[in-house]
Amino acid sequence: MSNRMAKAIYKNLLFCVINLLLIFSSKSNAETISVYFGTAGDSADGIYSASFDTATGLLTDINQAHTIEAPRFLTIHPKKNVLYSVAKISNQPVVAAFNIHKNGNIELLNTVPIDDTDGTHVAVHPTGAFLLTAQYSGGSVGVFPLDTSGRLMQRSQLIKHVGAAMVNTDRQSSPHPHWVGFSPDGKYAFVPDLGLDQILIYKINISESTLIEHARLNTAPGAGPRHMRFSINGKYIYVLNELNLTIATYDYHPEKGTADLIANTNTLDNETKDKELFNSASEILVHPSGNYVYSGNRGNDSVSVFRANDQNGSLKAIEVEPIRGAWPRSIGIAPNGQWLFAAGMHSNTVAIFSINQNTGELSFPKGSIYSVPEPVSIVFHQNDLTEQEDHLK
Repeated sequence: MSNRMAKAIYKNLLFCVINLLLIFSSKSNAETISVYFGTAGDSADGIYSASFDTATGLLTDINQAHTIEAPRFLTIHPKKNVLYSVAKISNQPVVAAFNIHKNGNIELLNTVPIDDTDGTHVAVHPTGAFLLTAQYSGGSVGVFPLDTSGRLMQRSQLIKHVGAAMVNTDRQSSPHPHWVGFSPDGKYAFVPDLGLDQILIYKINISESTLIEHARLNTAPGAGPRHMRFSINGKYIYVLNELNLTIATYDYHPEKGTADLIANTNTLDNETKDKELFNSASEILVHPSGNYVYSGNRGNDSVSVFRANDQNGSLKAIEVEPIRGAWPRSIGIAPNGQWLFAAGMHSNTVAIFSINQNTGELSFPKGSIYSVPEPVSIVFHQNDLTEQEDHLK
């Protein structure tokens, strides 16, 4: 046998071994997780669930997990297998808690009245001690303690926002809290208010499950802050402004619980926006790597992709990807960071995109559109979730 032939055989064997290792590695990293969809609208009839293969990107076993009216937004307890939703029962706004079984099925634990208008958003504090709800129409924020099992207790506080920006008279004639969430250290709660053009910051009293107003961040007049996220390193805040389709980046000071505006970045260029009769920003997400930021555009029906600079917080536009559906009210990123879900509320669809880990760009695999009635919220649950240590005081 010649040296050339021996080298060729060796290369082929090496190639086969590498491929086998990659296949086995992919399979060992594969995981089937549960995905839950909140729904809202005339054809929506509850919370839907599905199984998702994180290796192949396939969504299977889509079914109605629970019948409940208008489960607009969902979230999951950080330490327990409990799902929460703002919803309605007999047309009365409630917060609902569901036990998540190992097979992904959910069972209603209990509900508590909001005693205000419909809930728009819900988030659980990192300690699991309480959750917050935002009432867009009521202009309020509700605080609900949780017991040690994750069940809801009676509301401990209702905060009514006051004032109006009045720049956009159709949308800003009264307060409209649109999102609730927390600082990485759990010391502060943040509430973007579309009607005020402000993000209200509250200091948290965990022992009493109450909030005390601490500071406010201003957005550009008429911007209409909707949702926000912290950068992975906790240095920056990205606020998605619904009305002017921008992302406002703030430099965050955790020791003070305040922030300074750095820049405003367009989610769509003016030429693109001018082609549509109506555009409205919806959701903002930060990739688990911290390298990319994604935002949803209703009207243009797309997802904007940005590269994030962790040294100065700046965002660089990478691409605008159509969602292959209509009205992406929500987007979600799988826990492994490899897949982005886009919920088309008006097309009754969920589209799944592959995320390029080196560039952040989205690619659409053929056939990756699934039917879900009027989806408006997406959450992921890894079925082997175990309780974590309580390190937040």
